[in-house]
Amino acid sequence: MPTEAEYRRLLAAADKIELRALVESYSRAIDRRDFALLRTLYHEDAHEDHGGMFSGPIAAYIDWLPGVLAKNEATAHYVVNALFEVDGDRAEGETYKINYHRSLPPNSIETITGSRSHDRFERRNGVWKFSYRGIVLDWSTVRPVDPGAYAQFAASSPPGRPDETDLSYRRLSLFMRGGRSGVT
Repeated sequence: MPTEAEYRRLLAAADKIELRALVESYSRAIDRRDFALLRTLYHEDAHEDHGGMFSGPIAAYIDWLPGVLAKNEATAHYVVNALFEVDGDRAEGETYKINYHRSLPPNSIETITGSRSHDRFERRNGVWKFSYRGIVLDWSTVRPVDPGAYAQFAASSPPGRPDETDLSYRRLSLFMRGGRSGVT
């Protein structure tokens, strides 16, 4: 039987696992342009702050995203480090990310950034969701796309797709579009 202190540490560890799954599900939702999934990750009264690009309520953010993402042939948001502090039913997190954006051809460019998300979470009705997400840009680089690099590196691998035609929906039956992938 665990002691009270051990039990509290186990609960805190479980909370941090759920929070990590939440921030990773954000990446999947954005990169697959699964806005139904994205909506499930936020409380309805949440606020998203991308600085000068967008700052406002989550419903407006989700409405704004399709037009912005439509300018990209591909995006990939990688969660690198994630630190969380939990206090009962509220938590805060700092998530380090590497973000890739490839614009549409012709004259495609790749924008690669290192950023951090400063997140506030609330557990309501037993479920963790974002209540606030603010982005900080640490570094950025922009370069022209080298189409030959894609053919040379993985000529036989099918390309990822930013929508429901991505192979993950056919290969991974538990990853349903609009579902809470990775979040319990």
